[in-house]
Amino acid sequence: MSIQKEVRALEINGAKILDTYAEAFPVWISRIIITAASKKWAYNAATEATGFATSKIGCPAEAGIERSLTKKETPDGRAGISILICAEKKNMRSNVSSRISQCILPAPTASAFDGFPEAESRFFTRMHYFGDTFEKRCIIGGRKCWKIPIMEGDYVGEERYGTIKGIAGGNFLVMGKNQQSALFAAEAAADAITGMHGIITSFAGGIVASGSKVGCTNYRFPMPASTNHLWCPGLKGKISDSRVPDGVASVYEIVINGVDENTIRNAMKVGIQAATDTGRIMYIGASNFDGKLGQYQFHLHDLFK
Repeated sequence: MSIQKEVRALEINGAKILDTYAEAFPVWISRIIITAASKKWAYNAATEATGFATSKIGCPAEAGIERSLTKKETPDGRAGISILICAEKKNMRSNVSSRISQCILPAPTASAFDGFPEAESRFFTRMHYFGDTFEKRCIIGGRKCWKIPIMEGDYVGEERYGTIKGIAGGNFLVMGKNQQSALFAAEAAADAITGMHGIITSFAGGIVASGSKVGCTNYRFPMPASTNHLWCPGLKGKISDSRVPDGVASVYEIVINGVDENTIRNAMKVGIQAATDTGRIMYIGASNFDGKLGQYQFHLHDLFK
């Protein structure tokens, strides 16, 4: 089916929704609840703990801030931020342990608690060893925690965390006649998704400027990923298989990780609606690899049925 036939099927606020799908893959997810004496310090710790975690292509994990928490939602009744860490199950303990010990423990007034206390699969971070035998057990909000003496006073937090099956790679593409209009709409989409329960967008500002494909096409040495040339507007007319519609000069990708299929579908729909509401874009598409990357397919047209 040609692009011309695809785009006639669905149009929202003047933007044509291509008849295609986003391809995603299974992942394991852990949630960390970070609390502190103020929202500022909870956010600072959360920002550090989710650093260098955009894509499994080159990062040890994919991670991001999920949402702000009220004092009633946190184990210790303090200001809180929840983050999601996505990785292979075998690597989850090392990812969570390192991010707590190196990013949350050193942050002023910060504590870390398990965000999936009901998860069947669990692991220990062994945080109490940092106390060098000076640590003590304590109960916070009905949870078994450790109190570790530090220069500030005491670090208090859990060391046992749960992990659940989730999905990574839900996505959609925002296309405009120029970079300014496409970025404006992509920002609206990312802002609309921010704070949704069970969702993270791990890239800077929730937006991807350099979408990738698996492996590479032309270099002889192996690479885990390379530029997704099919969606590069500058290559249209230079390659025979370009997927960029006529008139599009800039494409941004919104990549979404979530706890289940319905959560990702909802986030995609909300984001696409927000992007089209700007009236600044021409097309919405999605990135897929003909089913070779993952088992989950999120068809754009189905989102609006």
